[in-house]
Amino acid sequence: MKKWLLPMFMMVVLVLAACGISEESSEKTDKGAEKDSSAETITYQSETGPIEVPANPERVVVLSSYAGDLMELGVNLVGVDSWSAMNPNFAEGIKDAEIVENTDIEKILELEPDLIIGLNNIENADKLAEIAPTVLFTYGKNDYLQQHIEIGKVVNKEAEATAWVEDFKVRAADVGTKIKGKIGEDATVTVVENYEKQFYLFGDNWGRGTEILYQAMGLKMPKKVEEVALEPGYFAISQEVLGDYTGDYVILSLTKDQDTAFLNADWYNEIEAVKNGHLFEADAKAFYFNDAKTLEYQLDFFEEKFLK
Repeated sequence: MKKWLLPMFMMVVLVLAACGISEESSEKTDKGAEKDSSAETITYQSETGPIEVPANPERVVVLSSYAGDLMELGVNLVGVDSWSAMNPNFAEGIKDAEIVENTDIEKILELEPDLIIGLNNIENADKLAEIAPTVLFTYGKNDYLQQHIEIGKVVNKEAEATAWVEDFKVRAADVGTKIKGKIGEDATVTVVENYEKQFYLFGDNWGRGTEILYQAMGLKMPKKVEEVALEPGYFAISQEVLGDYTGDYVILSLTKDQDTAFLNADWYNEIEAVKNGHLFEADAKAFYFNDAKTLEYQLDFFEEKFLK
């Protein structure tokens, strides 16, 4: 009788031990990446489900506006989209990277990436996933700071990304307090960009520094801009009516290779913000995005223009 009790007892012990290990593993799992410092891969919980990605990616292709996030985290890029390639602030970080689009399947294959990151509206996502683990994001699903943390999770640098976000929030709020102290709590700011024969007004989450000005600093946009641009993110107007939408201050994201004849037009130079020296020109190519590297540039720009 006692001979079979011992095997039964051992089996129960093994089952309980397995359950304990399972529960401990479950407790350590969060919504981001499941980490194992000794593993070659981690699991990132993407919008579409878990994806196994390299624990230390070394050859990343980015097909969207996240190149600056990856550069801020010290990740090597071997392929970038054409918009990122135009950004003068990215020049050093992507000097050895190839310009690729999601249709360049053969070219991307030749780059031998170990990770691909992009937006979920791209074509050929299934083909890209056959080349390397592919993580796609919906633009705007995460706010501009949480998006940096998500990128950090993908490349196993969540702690670094989170530390940057917390530090940036403090620095941006501090600069915002100083700006409001100088221009007044009720002063309004318009963010606009020229394209062809039109201007585009921007809300509070469409790059061009809007996230910093309106969200981080709490500056105000003119009511008329809020009515047309806040919800959709941007709004196109004809050039001659720009003065109807300008606030006390204007950030002009200037696209220099588009029509800039308006800069010499009488109607433009009669705008109050222009006459008062309250219009600040920024290089549109350096101002498009809201990634970590671009946010750093924008914050320095605003501090210099508003305060110095």
